[in-house]
Amino acid sequence: MTLITLEEAELDLVESVAYYEARQPGLGERLRDEVAATVEWIVRHSDVPRLRRKKYRRVNLRRFPHYVAYVIRGDTIWVVAIAHGHRRPEFWTGRL
Repeated sequence: MTLITLEEAELDLVESVAYYEARQPGLGERLRDEVAATVEWIVRHSDVPRLRRKKYRRVNLRRFPHYVAYVIRGDTIWVVAIAHGHRRPEFWTGRL
């Protein structure tokens, strides 16, 4: 499987990391590390999460109230958002 992360999803992560880093030094890096581990899991198990009604899949982070949303097109996984699960949770669906 090939992995592609949309620029908008990368920006989602950058903004969240900056937010957490401003709250407590090191916390933003912990978020970045957890997202990286989650994306690695997705690459290995991309078909495990259920397909949602808007035709995407998501994996919730364990320590932060965020999730990684992605779609599978052929042999490519497209990460379309790294979103906060409570603040405008599906604001990014126009990216699909």
